Amino acid sequence: MAQPAGSTNGGIIGVSNKTSFGKGVTTSKTSTAAITTGAGTRLVQALIVAGAGGGGYDGGGGGGAGGLRSISNIDVCGSTAYCATIGGGGIAGVGPASPGGDGTDSTFVVGCTTYTADSGGGGGTGISGGAVGRDGGGGGGGGQSGSGPGTPNVGGSGNTPPTTPPQGNDGGTSTVTPPGNASAGGGGGACAVGGPGLPGTAGVGGAGTDVSPTYGCIGPTCSVFAGGGGGGGYCGRVGQPGGAGGGGAGGATCGVVGTAGTTNTGGGGGGGAGGSANGALGGSGIVVVKELCKASGVFSMDSQYQAQVAGTWPRFIPTFSITTKGIFIASGGGGTGSYPSVGGGGGGGVVLTPNSHSLTLCGTAGDSIPITVGAGGAATGWGCACVPTNNGDDSLIGASGDVNKLIAVGGGGGSYYGNKPAPNTAKNGQDGGSGGGGYGENVGTGGLTTQGCQAGDSGTYGYGFAGGDGLQPARAGGGGGGAGAVGQIGQPGAGGAGGAGKDVAPVMGALGTPFFGPTNGTFAGGGGGTDCGGAGGAAGSGGGAVGQPGAPGAFGQGASGTVNTGGGAGASYGVGAPTTPATGGGAGGSGRVIINFPDSDTIAVTPVTNSVTPSPGSTKTAVFTVSGTLTVT
Repeated sequence: MAQPAGSTNGGIIGVSNKTSFGKGVTTSKTSTAAITTGAGTRLVQALIVAGAGGGGYDGGGGGGAGGLRSISNIDVCGSTAYCATIGGGGIAGVGPASPGGDGTDSTFVVGCTTYTADSGGGGGTGISGGAVGRDGGGGGGGGQSGSGPGTPNVGGSGNTPPTTPPQGNDGGTSTVTPPGNASAGGGGGACAVGGPGLPGTAGVGGAGTDVSPTYGCIGPTCSVFAGGGGGGGYCGRVGQPGGAGGGGAGGATCGVVGTAGTTNTGGGGGGGAGGSANGALGGSGIVVVKELCKASGVFSMDSQYQAQVAGTWPRFIPTFSITTKGIFIASGGGGTGSYPSVGGGGGGGVVLTPNSHSLTLCGTAGDSIPITVGAGGAATGWGCACVPTNNGDDSLIGASGDVNKLIAVGGGGGSYYGNKPAPNTAKNGQDGGSGGGGYGENVGTGGLTTQGCQAGDSGTYGYGFAGGDGLQPARAGGGGGGAGAVGQIGQPGAGGAGGAGKDVAPVMGALGTPFFGPTNGTFAGGGGGTDCGGAGGAAGSGGGAVGQPGAPGAFGQGASGTVNTGGGAGASYGVGAPTTPATGGGAGGSGRVIINFPDSDTIAVTPVTNSVTPSPGSTKTAVFTVSGTLTVT
C-alpha cells in the first residue's frame, strides 16, 4: 500500500507519530534533601552545581563559579530516595589580606556512586597577601597589584579537580601596566574564563552555562548557572559585572562593595573596589534531576534508533521488595599505625533501619542477594617509613553495582608518624564510616565520617562520628570516632578515648549474645589513641580496642578491634628499634550483618558459617559474620 504523502512515520503504518519521550518530572533542590524518583523511573540525568567562591577585598578578584556538571543516563530504581547535598557559597573577603573564601561541593548520591561538582575558588585580595585567585570548579580572579608595574596576580585554575567534560574555567589575571592602572581579574565561569584585568578596568566574570534546552527554565536566571564574579575596580578604575548565570558584580568604583552571587546559581561573588571595600558572598549551588524513562505514543523506527544511540530508551530493570523487622549492618573498623602519639582507628559505619522496613533491590523475587561483610583495616608495621593505615572495608546488602543497596562505610584508619615534610596528610586520621584519630605531634586532625546518605533512606539510618584531634604539646593522639559518639581529643598524659559504638538493641530487639556476639548489642566503637610517655586511651564500647601506654623504651603491639563488631584498633607505641618485627599497629575488627524477618518468610543463607535462627518476637534472624548470599521467599 502506498504511503500517504507527507508521512513522517519512518515506516510504521500511519500518517504521523504522536510520541512523548523523555518528558518526565524535573525536580530541583535548593537545600540538602532527598529526591524521590517516580514509580516507573529507571533512568535520570542530573545537573549538579556547587557553591561559588566569594569576592576578594580592596580591588579584589571576582569569585570563581561553582563547578557545573550535567551527567546523563544514571541508572536508578523507581520510588527510591536519592540524596542531594547543596554546597554553600564562599565567604566574602572583608579585611586586609582577605581573599574570598572557597565555596563548598554539591553532590548527588546514587548507590555507592557520588557525583560531585567542586566548589568555586575565592577571588584574590587587592595589593596585600592572598592576592592570587584560588583554584576550584571555577577559578577565582587575581586581585589587583597596586599602582606600580609589579607582578601580575594570576587567577585560580578552574576544573579543579579535573572532570570530563570540564566543570569550570580559569579566573582572570590582574594587570599591572601601565603604572597606575592595575586592575583585578574576573572569576572563571562554567562556560568561559574570567576576564583579565585591563588598564583602567577590571575583568568581567566568565559566563555561565545555559542548561534550559535540557532542564527547562529553573530558578531566577532561567537555567543559566555558574557565572563568575566580576573584578572590583580600584580607585580610578572601573569594576565589572559578573558573568551570566548569577555572577555578582565587582565594586564599581572607589569604596563600593561587591555584589553577592545569586543564591542557588553557583554564581561567584563580586570583588570589592579599592578604598578598602569588602568583597561579596558566593552564591549557593543547586541539584536538578530530570527523570527520563517515561514514554508514550507510537514511536517511529528512527525515534527508537535515536533514543537507543543516546542511551535514553526506557529499560526495564526488575525490582523486588522484602519486608524486614529491622536491618543492622556494621562495616570493618579502621586499623592503626605505630609510633609515639598515634591516633586510634575509627569504628565502622553503621546502618540501622526501623522495624517493618521494606528493602527494595533490583532483580526478581527469589534471587540470591549478595551480602558483603567488610574486613577490618590492616595494621601497619612499626617505624618511621610508614604507609597510611588502612581503612576498614565496606559491608553491604546488594551487589556493588546495585543502585538500591544498603552500605555501611569502612572505618577510617588512625594516624601514624607525623614528623615528615609537608604535605603530610598521614598525621591526620583517615575519613571513613567513623574517622580515625589524629597524631599528637604536629597536631593531626581527626578524620571525618563519610557514613551518610544512601539509596533508600535519605541518610537517616546511617551512623558514624569524627575521630578526635591530636594534642600538642602534650603529644597525645586522638581516639577514633565510634558509631555512637566522637573520638576524644588527645589528653594531657593520655591518648584520647575511642568514641562509643551504637547500641542497636532498641531496634533489633533483645536478641542476646548468639546474635550480637561478645558486645551484646553495641557495635563499631572507636579505638583508643596513645601518648608519648603517658597512658593509652580507653576503648570505645562496641568492640573498640584500648590504646597502648607510652613508656620510653617500650614497644607495645597495637590491640585489634573485636572480630565481627566493626571496632576500631587501638594505637601502638614504639621508640627506637622494635623488639620484634611484628611490633606495630592493630587491625580493625571485621563487620557483621543482621536482618530480622517475619516468621512467615522462608530464609536461606550461604555459607554454613552464617545462620538463620528463630528469635524473640515471632521473627527469625539471619546473621552474617562472613560474606555470603541471602535468599528470601
